[in-house]
Amino acid sequence: MWREPCRQADESSSNQVRAWLQEASIQGGQASTGGAQSVTASVPSNEPDQAWVTDITYIRTHEGWLYLAAVLDLHSRAVVGWSMDAWMQTTLVLDALTMAVWRRRPKSSVIIHSDQGSQFGSDEFNRWCKDNRLSPSMSRRGNCWDNAVAESFFSSLKSKQIKKRIYATRAQAKSEIFDYIEGFYNRTRRHKHLDQLSPHEFERRQTVQ
Repeated sequence: MWREPCRQADESSSNQVRAWLQEASIQGGQASTGGAQSVTASVPSNEPDQAWVTDITYIRTHEGWLYLAAVLDLHSRAVVGWSMDAWMQTTLVLDALTMAVWRRRPKSSVIIHSDQGSQFGSDEFNRWCKDNRLSPSMSRRGNCWDNAVAESFFSSLKSKQIKKRIYATRAQAKSEIFDYIEGFYNRTRRHKHLDQLSPHEFERRQTVQ
């Protein structure tokens, strides 16, 4: 359901994203190794849907691992797409990205920043991004701070909701994680970065300004 490509890239938006990537010292879809500044701090994020970050984490259950892929908007810190599965494959990430594109319907190309996991470097991932007006960038090798926004979300999920538990089933874990993302994190959790507003309230106030 989440896998249909939405729109083709237009030349002007692609040129704009390439310029942003150059300013952030990202070349050929990857971050350069020079400099200590986080790439996610360098890319534009003064408006929604200019730049997203994505990553994968895992949750323990007595049925085995449950993998969660999340996509966050750098501007509002909102989780705009997510997907959960028993297998950590490229399709896990593409399902989360498809949800993000379907929900947000961005008007121009979006930078999508990730770490250097194999799911994000695959041909399938890059083709999907090209078909859906996403411009991939990747963290510098060994530099977790480049993807700090996604890591912060996962840390909050695990400390506030999971609390080192091992869920009885994957279905139970999925239900609680869904409630955390859609019921608490996006709508209620306050962020220092957002002047103590939740992502939902931060975006709502900006739309009425």
